[in-house]
Amino acid sequence: MADYGSFLQKAITIVQQATEKDSAKDYTEALRLYQLSLEYFMTALKYEKNEKCKQTIRAKVEEYISRAEKLKEFLDKNAKQPVASGGGGARGGKKSSGPDGDNGDEANEEKTKLKDSLSGAIVKEKPDVKWDDVAGLHAAKESLKEAVILPIKFPQLFTGKRKPWKGILLYGPPGTGKSYLAKAVATEADSTFFSISSADLVSKWLGESEKLVRNLFEMARDNKPSIIFIDEIDSLCSSRSDSESESARRIKTEFLVQMNGVGNDTEGVLVLAATNIPWVLDAAIRRRFEKRIYIPLPEAPARARMFQIHLGKTPHRLNPDQFKQLGEMTEGYSGSDISIIVRDAMMQPVRAVQTATHFKTVSGPSRDDPTRIENDYLTPCSPGDPDAVEMTWVQVDGNRLKEPEITFNDFLKSLRQIRPSVSPSDIGEHIKFTEEFGQEG
Repeated sequence: MADYGSFLQKAITIVQQATEKDSAKDYTEALRLYQLSLEYFMTALKYEKNEKCKQTIRAKVEEYISRAEKLKEFLDKNAKQPVASGGGGARGGKKSSGPDGDNGDEANEEKTKLKDSLSGAIVKEKPDVKWDDVAGLHAAKESLKEAVILPIKFPQLFTGKRKPWKGILLYGPPGTGKSYLAKAVATEADSTFFSISSADLVSKWLGESEKLVRNLFEMARDNKPSIIFIDEIDSLCSSRSDSESESARRIKTEFLVQMNGVGNDTEGVLVLAATNIPWVLDAAIRRRFEKRIYIPLPEAPARARMFQIHLGKTPHRLNPDQFKQLGEMTEGYSGSDISIIVRDAMMQPVRAVQTATHFKTVSGPSRDDPTRIENDYLTPCSPGDPDAVEMTWVQVDGNRLKEPEITFNDFLKSLRQIRPSVSPSDIGEHIKFTEEFGQEG
């Protein structure tokens, strides 16, 4: 469970710095800090359970959004008059005309500026994650291929009434590979890939949120075939309520209109989203995602494969049966948990070097020329080894150290220290949601 208190405390600290900069008339830095504090406030709001506390936080968020809007308007228009200082929706200064009062050139300039701000969301370099790098999740991969790869490779399959999916929601416990699947899509698909995080859009809500969403979809349509990936979509599109901010309501409405609204051509545009808490999504948003795929905790064979993938080419002494055994021993662990176990196991040889009191001379391939064997490497050993020499790592020349290979016992040590991050109650909530709205992945 996230530490709600730390997010709230961080938000308060940052907003105090923002008001100080605001009072000192350093408006550029004040705006940046207001935007940063809003990200922390929104995260704190996501995890807060007490309704009264939620209302207090929302009121503060509205206040700081209002002030940040005024600063942004001032900086964008390069106004000459001073902006009244203060951290709470000040009303000083002359109000510049809004987008509806601008002439055509100004409107086009504003549109170009918005699109420029979104251009950084286009993934220009492929992440280099292949389908085979994603262990398990066969149904999810097949659904994504069906929605992304096949329509581009075989357009003749999708004519008449047969249409590719326009919205896919990946949901499941944290660390199960939802974002990793999105990286595979970005690598394998011959499409323009937009990667949008909820935090990015929250920081840009300042009176322009719906315009940003509209321009995002416009850019996707201009560059189709395209994929819009939205991580942590629950931060943007949670259930509508009377107490939510006007800005949050507008961005949700714009998402609904753009995803499946009258007059909007969504041909060639796929919206792919991920969330850990799908039950908080607005019902209308949920319906826009035609495919809702549950990404569960990995099964034993997938876990065994993950150990191999994360270990990569690191020198080790594990055989296939031991990888299989590790997969069976990690019931209830997520893919993220397994990556942490592997990283910890990789550190075991480093710890052996640090704590060793004896080393011995061994042979090994030269680092400069792997075809040549060197006979003067030093590696940690037990004091009882017949070739042991009493010394510590401080006395070992850097180029002569040969690190021990990772063993099965190293993994057992790490397993004893690292527990699963997903609780049975979390799994239960996802299973319940799947029974009502989703499908198995």
